[in-house]
Amino acid sequence: LKERPHLPLISAILLGFAGAVLLLRPTLHQDQLGAGLMGLASGFFAGVAYLNVKQLGQMGEPEWRVVFYFTLLCTAGGGVWMLLHAFHPLTLPGFMVLVGMGATATLAQLAMTRAYREGETLVVGSLAYSTVVFASLWGILLWDEILPPVSWLGIAAVAASGILASRTAPRTPA
Repeated sequence: LKERPHLPLISAILLGFAGAVLLLRPTLHQDQLGAGLMGLASGFFAGVAYLNVKQLGQMGEPEWRVVFYFTLLCTAGGGVWMLLHAFHPLTLPGFMVLVGMGATATLAQLAMTRAYREGETLVVGSLAYSTVVFASLWGILLWDEILPPVSWLGIAAVAASGILASRTAPRTPA
């Protein structure tokens, strides 16, 4: 992508990753190795997808088209999965939650697609770690979760990585 990573930006990404690990405190037991590897593969392929989103943006593809085809492929894949596994009928409250999740996810995909198209890929990737912070804060607000001190340290590391990434990113003339 002709972006040149430099030490402060790489440090910001590593700090954000370390913060996410402190916040999430993942564990992996012997019988969960397959699932853990699937999670790592998912992260790798998400990175590949984001690079493709960046390239599509550079080629002039509008955000709504990228998001439409992404959603179409995911819906088809989800439909195949539903054919192979148990299907649970939808209730009206469940349908309303599903509509709300779909609407907000669509807006989030549009925003992410624009961020990758117009922003520095490494900075956007670094700032993406903030999603675990917001998820944790929602857990506190909605479900009265109590975070241990190491999780608060993780939140501070993620916030610091976002600030560092924003301040050290190379400025491109507008």
